[in-house]
Amino acid sequence: MACAADSIRGPFMLSARHRTDVLANNNLCIGLKSSVSYSVAQRWSSNYSSVTMRHVTSHCPLIVGASARWRSNSKASSTEVGTASSDERITVLVIGGGGREHALCYALNRSPSCSAVLCAPGNAGIAQSMDATCISDLDISSSADVISFCRKRGVGMVVVGPEAPLVAGLVNDLVKVGIPTFGPSSEAAALEGSKDFMKKLCDKYNIPTAKYRTFMDAVEAKQYVKHEGAPIVVKADGLAAGKGVVVAMTLDEAFEAIDSMLVDGSFGSAGSRVIIEEFLEGEEASFFALVDGENALPLESAQDHKRVGDGDVGPNTGGMGAYSPAPIVTDELKRIVMESIIIPTVKGMAAEGCKFVGVLYAGLMIEKKSGLPKLIEYNVRFGDPECQVLMMQLESDLAQVLLSACRGGLSNVSLTWSPEMAMVVVMASKGYPGSYKKGTTTTTTTKPLSPKQVGVGSYKKGTVIKNLDRAEQASPSVKIFHAGTALDEDGNLVAVGGRVLGVTAKGKDIEEARARAYNAVDAVDWPEGFFRRDIGWRALRHKQVANYP
Repeated sequence: MACAADSIRGPFMLSARHRTDVLANNNLCIGLKSSVSYSVAQRWSSNYSSVTMRHVTSHCPLIVGASARWRSNSKASSTEVGTASSDERITVLVIGGGGREHALCYALNRSPSCSAVLCAPGNAGIAQSMDATCISDLDISSSADVISFCRKRGVGMVVVGPEAPLVAGLVNDLVKVGIPTFGPSSEAAALEGSKDFMKKLCDKYNIPTAKYRTFMDAVEAKQYVKHEGAPIVVKADGLAAGKGVVVAMTLDEAFEAIDSMLVDGSFGSAGSRVIIEEFLEGEEASFFALVDGENALPLESAQDHKRVGDGDVGPNTGGMGAYSPAPIVTDELKRIVMESIIIPTVKGMAAEGCKFVGVLYAGLMIEKKSGLPKLIEYNVRFGDPECQVLMMQLESDLAQVLLSACRGGLSNVSLTWSPEMAMVVVMASKGYPGSYKKGTTTTTTTKPLSPKQVGVGSYKKGTVIKNLDRAEQASPSVKIFHAGTALDEDGNLVAVGGRVLGVTAKGKDIEEARARAYNAVDAVDWPEGFFRRDIGWRALRHKQVANYP
């Protein structure tokens, strides 16, 4: 298979333009077969038990909190090529304006090597919290405008948050003019931009995933569903903001999803091709790894809550809450995921001529029968809301770590994590995940929705949110990340999106983190908002099972 920007829409052919791109540009698909260095992979396999994944230690310039054996294997100093020097301080520009970007700004703002954090366009909450200076008038869809801004402001690194600019090729353009940028090229971003591309990569490099077929014709897709039976999964091939997946428990539900995507065009071009996938029974988990094109560095695990309502009912959303680490992702499972999924993906992308630089976010299903992980899908950026809990836990210098990834230097990097657990509860506008509709009426109580209420109607913009300062002071270790907020003409903080706030807290265990997060949620005065009351229930269940005599 070939790696190409237009693989999302058609055959997997490498365009001539990318065959002749600058070979020194590791972020671009250069059309040449190449091999992957296993320096990190081998070290992971042999030294995993000696690396303390979750502990507290003081900050070091780059190699932070590594075990003695890891240090002995890392011969390069933090000042060698591919890493950041200990006295290097840079201005970082974060692209995006949601909760994920707020969390990244928060972590970068704490980085000793970061002299300033800029965020374009950002949002009102990011600006009010002073986690970054928001550049609301920068057109992030224009590579030329972003490049000009970076040169004027002396930006030392760009971090691209959302998937759309990645798929559109912003990284390609920035890296081509010598601006270090954390994120994959448009060619490599096809791992998320096209589920068909990802599945073909899995087939070629023996990465465990669900059985599937790809269709552009509704009649053929329905015939396949009839043959396979229900439950079954229907996915839009392209980007659909986390909503293009239908877990159909009946044939009628699957047919309805197929018609919605292929006939009615409910997801536009993203749904012009669908993936019909076998239903996997088990527990989902999120696994993240930083990648520099050749080396992969695992982050902490997390677990998201996709369904809109308590008890995991209602339609899928972008995420209603998360916690980290996920108890189901044991040390042994981390090793298996790295060896069977992450490293083969990094190696496969390099072999296809598309070295991946950025975050690989593997959505996993831990199968109930085997206990082994299968890849559900890849995202090519930090998850939202998982990024919020990860950035609350991370104690390393994020700016240096990401810059090392840009420079191909992750083989000399390790990470330090807080020993505490973190949990985020998403507060959303009532009516989400329906579409915004001007003039939508809302109810007047801030409380969880019942199963009959979730996922219906549309949501209203401009509703006023109060008491956020009091909410952050309700419990220790609380941080509220803003995803969809703005200031109205009277200076009030208002909701302008579906998912609006990520109320995040740390605690010594899941119970304490959960109590702190919900104490803060209860202090927020937002009658038009809703949230789930059961975030963290799987972690609590695991703990109860583990403690059962």
